Amino acid sequence: MRHLYTFRLIEAVARVGSMRKAAEDMNLTASALTRRIQRFEQEFGTQVFERLPNGVRLNSSGELVLHHYRSTLSDLARVQSQVADLSGVRRGHVSIACSQALLPYFLPQQIALYRAAHPGVTFTVNVRDRAQAEQELTTFSSDLALVFEPIYLVDFEVILAVPQPVNVVMRADHPLAEKSEIRLRDCLNTPHIAPSAKYGVRHLLDFAARRSERHLEPVLETESFELIRNYVLNEGVIGFQIPIGLRAGDDGGLVFRPISERDLPPGNLILGQMRGRTLPVATARFAMQLATALKDYASEP
Repeated sequence: MRHLYTFRLIEAVARVGSMRKAAEDMNLTASALTRRIQRFEQEFGTQVFERLPNGVRLNSSGELVLHHYRSTLSDLARVQSQVADLSGVRRGHVSIACSQALLPYFLPQQIALYRAAHPGVTFTVNVRDRAQAEQELTTFSSDLALVFEPIYLVDFEVILAVPQPVNVVMRADHPLAEKSEIRLRDCLNTPHIAPSAKYGVRHLLDFAARRSERHLEPVLETESFELIRNYVLNEGVIGFQIPIGLRAGDDGGLVFRPISERDLPPGNLILGQMRGRTLPVATARFAMQLATALKDYASEP
C-alpha cells in the first residue's frame, strides 16, 4: 500500500546496508531514495540509520521502526483474511518455518488437505533449524514454526508439543537391526552419520553422550537429513532421525528403531507462534488443523 512505501524503502536499505544498492533494487535513483528517507527522519524526529564509511545500518530507532512495519503488514494480512471470510471466500497466505523432518510426509499432506478445502490460500515453507525458526517468528518472516526441540526464546508461544524419540536409521541387514532394544552405547560404538550441532536431534544425542562421558564421532556430519537417509544405504553406517520424518517401506530397504529411553528420553516436536500475535484467519485455521493432525499422530500405536 502506498502509505507503507517509505517503510519498504527502509527495509530494503537495511537488508543490503547501502542506499545506492537499495535504490537499484527498488528501481529508484540513489538521490531520490536518500531524500525520501531523510524526509521521513525529519518528520519522525530522529535518524533511523547509522551512517558508516562503507554504507549504513539500522540504529536502535530504526530497528523499532522496521519491527513496527512488519507488525503492520501482519495486521493488514489478518484483516484482509477476516474480510475474505466475511465475503465467504477463504483467501490468504500461510508461511511456516519447519524442521526438515516435516518435509517428506507430514507437511505436504497437511498443506494439500487444507488447499483442497481452501484453494485460494497459498503457502511458503521455510526450512530452518530450531534457532532460525524462532527468529523468523519475531521478524514476521514466518507465521508458524514447527520444529524439533526449539530453544524457546522469550517471544515463542507453544501451541502444541508432541514427543518424538530419536530413531536409529539403518539398512535392514545392519547388525543393530536385529536387536530388540538399541542402547546409546551401541550407536556410539558403531560408525555413524549425524546432523550438525544446530539441530535438535544432535543436541539430544550430544547431551545423552556427555552424561555417559562419551561423545559422538561421526564419519560424516551434515545439515541434510536426506543425505543421512541416502548415505546409510551406501556405506552401511547408521544415522538418526525422528519418526515423523520416516515411513516404513518408502525408504528403499531402510529400517528404523528408537534408541532406548533409558539412555535418551524423547524430545518434543513443537508447533508454535509469536507470543501475543493474533494470526490471520487462514493461518489460525491451518494451525488448528496441524494441531489436530499432530494429536492424532501422537495417539497412533
